[in-house]
Amino acid sequence: MKLSSVNYLVGKGIKSVWKNKMMSFASFCIMLVSLLMVGLSVLASININKIISGIEGKNEVIVVIKDGLTDEAVTSLETNIKDINNVDTVSFYSKEEAWESMIKNMSQAEKDLFQYTDGDNPLPDTYKVSVKDIEKMAETTNRMSTLEGVESVKASSEFADVLISIRNIFSVIAIAVVIALIIVCLVIISNTTRTSVFSRRKEINIMKYVGATNKFIKIPFQIEGTIIGLLAAVAAFILTMFVYRGVFNLFQGNYQLWSILGINSLYSFKSIFLPVAVAYLVAGAVIGAIGTTISTSKYVKV
Repeated sequence: MKLSSVNYLVGKGIKSVWKNKMMSFASFCIMLVSLLMVGLSVLASININKIISGIEGKNEVIVVIKDGLTDEAVTSLETNIKDINNVDTVSFYSKEEAWESMIKNMSQAEKDLFQYTDGDNPLPDTYKVSVKDIEKMAETTNRMSTLEGVESVKASSEFADVLISIRNIFSVIAIAVVIALIIVCLVIISNTTRTSVFSRRKEINIMKYVGATNKFIKIPFQIEGTIIGLLAAVAAFILTMFVYRGVFNLFQGNYQLWSILGINSLYSFKSIFLPVAVAYLVAGAVIGAIGTTISTSKYVKV
């Protein structure tokens, strides 16, 4: 195709956006709403998954160390725990720290009762261990319990099972919702684009009768659809940014409360700015171009 033809087709596509401004605006609004629905749903999905992962990270395993171990043996035990594949972090929690924490939370009557212990600390030294994948919790705790120097291993397996169930159920629901939204949006966009093309069917027929090829007819429509899609993507991105930052700031404003629940682990918009922008632009351009291509196919067959 000659450069002059390319310039003509691109120019015609750009002019068509303004020439058919009412239908262009209708297509723009439909694509804007559709992109927003899918985009916000995906962002909500990945953040909820991150929140669940944050809660999982708070599900600690307590490794009780046998009394009487030397410092070298305790250090060796820590190394052996860290060598287990599913272990994320390991922190030592001494019996002195545990005793101080326990005393701090006691009532005065309870403190008076413990005065008769003559300073004898009955609590053991422990390791607090966080795991990477709670689905492998049972396997990991079994490995820990076989290590030399371990008295016992305490883990909330019931809580881990509940988290696993919640994560699996949510993943299925999130995927189903996003797929359903994508299908609905594509149908709506296709119908809106078809209406736009239908209103210009005479123009297409005339071009066909004077010898224009199907490709020559479709390209201006594809360019028009791509431009509308890109404009809708930019608008959707800006609205998403304001909505997302508003929600993020709401959670950050109550940091301590959400931190307990693991919700402080939300992605900041700055960290996902580029992927979200690219995803919106690509989706808008592709959907706009494909929608007009499908819609014009019927009217070039004369």
